[in-house]
Amino acid sequence: MDFREEYPNPQFERENWMNLNGVWRFAFDFGKSGMERKMYLSDMDTKKNYDKSINVPFCLESKLSGIEYKDFISAVWYQREVLLTDKQLMGRTFIHFGAVDYEAHVFINDAEVGKHIGGYSSFTFDITDYVKEGENTITVYAIDDVRSGAQPRGKQAESFYSAGCDYTRTTGIWQSVWLEFVPDSYIKDVKYYPDINNKCFHIDCRVKGKGTISVKAFYEEKICGSVEAYVSGDDNKLRLDLRELHLWECGNGRLYDIVFEYRGSGTLDKVKSYAGMRQVELDGYKFLLNGKSVFQRTVLDQGFYRDGIYTAPSDEALLNDIKLSKSLGFNGARLHQKIFEPRFLYYCDREGYLVWGEHGNWGLDLSDSTAFLNFMPEWLEAVERDFNHPSIIGWCPFNETWDYAGKRQNDRILENIYRLTKALDTTRPCIDTSGNFHVATDIYDLHNYRQDVKEFSGCYKDFPRNTEAMEEHPDRQRYKKSLPLFISEYGGIKWDTSLENKDAWGYGEAPETEKEFIDRYKGLTESLLQHPYIMGFCYTQLYDVEQETNGLCDYDRRPKFDVKEIYRINSQRAEIENN
Repeated sequence: MDFREEYPNPQFERENWMNLNGVWRFAFDFGKSGMERKMYLSDMDTKKNYDKSINVPFCLESKLSGIEYKDFISAVWYQREVLLTDKQLMGRTFIHFGAVDYEAHVFINDAEVGKHIGGYSSFTFDITDYVKEGENTITVYAIDDVRSGAQPRGKQAESFYSAGCDYTRTTGIWQSVWLEFVPDSYIKDVKYYPDINNKCFHIDCRVKGKGTISVKAFYEEKICGSVEAYVSGDDNKLRLDLRELHLWECGNGRLYDIVFEYRGSGTLDKVKSYAGMRQVELDGYKFLLNGKSVFQRTVLDQGFYRDGIYTAPSDEALLNDIKLSKSLGFNGARLHQKIFEPRFLYYCDREGYLVWGEHGNWGLDLSDSTAFLNFMPEWLEAVERDFNHPSIIGWCPFNETWDYAGKRQNDRILENIYRLTKALDTTRPCIDTSGNFHVATDIYDLHNYRQDVKEFSGCYKDFPRNTEAMEEHPDRQRYKKSLPLFISEYGGIKWDTSLENKDAWGYGEAPETEKEFIDRYKGLTESLLQHPYIMGFCYTQLYDVEQETNGLCDYDRRPKFDVKEIYRINSQRAEIENN
């Protein structure tokens, strides 16, 4: 049975780790009675209640999990054993989870070591006091309810069948699980602040204990900078000067390899990392990358896979989606309604691929302050985890905050999430809610699925002098003067190659011929590229997802049209790049 065996987080990598992906014992808990039945125990009688096995990290709804159960599930249990040596347990032991949907309780050797709420963000528990030499039992209890209104579900269907923009659900573990063995004195985390003007990285570093840290930067295996300092606690500022300046740009992910060595209390903690030298700014109506106007030729990427649902079937599949997008002339993507895994972002970094970090907010009742309490911690965890990725050029916590059961959003929730995001990250722009309904934002983005080219282009003909024609929701939001304009969803042209799905859909009337499709795609796209005040577009979408057949490729990532023709249209120089 295949499983994801690569190191899950290339930006903070240690040698001493253990992959826990693969076969676990598994049990459904439809009545949520497992805690009463003490399913977390490791005795033989309890193990008999685990009547199935599952291939972690694939969600139980997926074919690759080995279960493929797609009805609603209240709760599930996972359990497995792991052998640990005395040498591995000499320092601290951590257990890491890439993501578990939605509420996760983790037990080690019958004791609960922690709880995490949030189905998209990563989390870690220190289990040093719970593990022992020899056999150890790990148990995970996951609770999920996409219909509660209190948890973000993204594009997971609230009805039994996938329909419209909603697809197969994901329950429980859906990203990698691993153990990590570190010294008692260790590096907690680092933050990079690239400084092009002064040719250096400013680094915030948090450590456990006290000691000396050395940091070395390499470019293509050649050392080009180093710094050493005495550090302690959570507030250490380092400056890593560089002998050579290599800019991270679109299509050129020129990354510096960074090596940390921390010596504290007679031990050594070594971490391999990397960073990109780039600067993101907004200047009037322009988006600037390293001081140059760059038009965002992005595509909507939903992060779904036929066999793995939320989880890519392989590491290669992550990279291939980026290469596919670039072959079509896109320079980036909106990572839509989902927090993507770090290995995908690693390949975005490596490929020089611009992406927007987004959450899967659909399913939240944004009229209720409880939504803020459940959303905020998970979103801040995501921003913290992904802060160092140069490919992420902006944040977008919400997408299309439609009314919930007839109730309007509480604007203060959106405004406060925007302000928290800006406080946590001063280096990137933030869009409060993509499309609608804006409250506080650095970029004014709109969604427009008109299919008639003349009507579509007419919406922006008088921008910025007159903004009335472009506004889809004038009773709920108004353009604020001098904000950059981003058409962050358009197109969505239906083209069903399978002819098997009676529920297949796209936006508007489907073209009757390939030529008609190309002409429509060309007309819509060029009207945005040729506008002197529009900073970017995002086409819906890169590939079909289940019944939604408006991708430029099918669900198996096979292009539907001449790749070179789509590339030629997308790669034209934009008017805003000429000014």
